[in-house]
Amino acid sequence: MIFSTSRLSQSVIILVLVIVAASPANGGLRERKAHDPQQTITVGGTARTYLLHVPGSLQKGKPAPLVLVFHGGGGHAGNMPKFTQFDRLADQQGFIVAYPEGLNTHWSDTRGLSPADDVGFIRALVAEIERSQNIDLKRVYATGISNGGFFSQRLACELADKIAAVASVAATIPEPLVPVCRPSRPVSVMFMHGTKDPLVPIDGGPVARTHGRCVSLAAGSSFWRNHDQTSSKPSSADLPDNARDGTRVHREVYGGGKRDTEVVVYTIEGGGHTWPGSTQYLPAFLVGKASKNLDATRTIWEFFQKHSMQ
Repeated sequence: MIFSTSRLSQSVIILVLVIVAASPANGGLRERKAHDPQQTITVGGTARTYLLHVPGSLQKGKPAPLVLVFHGGGGHAGNMPKFTQFDRLADQQGFIVAYPEGLNTHWSDTRGLSPADDVGFIRALVAEIERSQNIDLKRVYATGISNGGFFSQRLACELADKIAAVASVAATIPEPLVPVCRPSRPVSVMFMHGTKDPLVPIDGGPVARTHGRCVSLAAGSSFWRNHDQTSSKPSSADLPDNARDGTRVHREVYGGGKRDTEVVVYTIEGGGHTWPGSTQYLPAFLVGKASKNLDATRTIWEFFQKHSMQ
């Protein structure tokens, strides 16, 4: 059933947006694949859980990269394997994937959504996985959508000694994080953001009306370009419009940063609060269009492959 503003008041639409804000793949919240077992660790007296995918094809004796994938606010780790298809790509490319679970379905990204010590959780999680798996500690990465993408930015700021690169989808940088973000080293950063995201405005401002504020995509990119001392002029390209779905993708790459870092920005013209290449998890009139002109998961992995801790 399709609703319009003539049948729903603007206030009701806003309420619906707030409820689904940053909650991709909200159907089947706790669905997870049988081969991604749930693990538990205790951090600061609190039990924290995560799903772990270890491909059977990993080469013995060769350390594997680790990719941390963070769900959006209101979501669950169990959504993310199917939603992102990172398991399938990990099987093909030979890396390990962990899907952490936020406390009360949110991440502490500095917007006051959670009181949890999530940075401490992720530091402990990487150490725990290191004990059980042969991971390459120079190739640990973080990515996520919305609240998970904002939290990935916080990890780049506060856990730069562990995280080699981050990629944020449908997220920029939380406003409260910017003045306190002091990374211990240069970090390569990728952003993917839709111009018609109704929840996280590409020009900055209130997130989903009630969930704090974020800086604009341009300001987020500028912050990391200045920190990494990349080139000021990007290498730009428009990706082919193969999908013909009303979206177009523009890419900007700012290279030449300290320790070979770069800042990469994908602007999805006409795209919404979605994971490009994935499902239209909620109607487009609520969250905007999911572009099929970009495979976010593969693109993120190709970006990560280029960067390691130096």
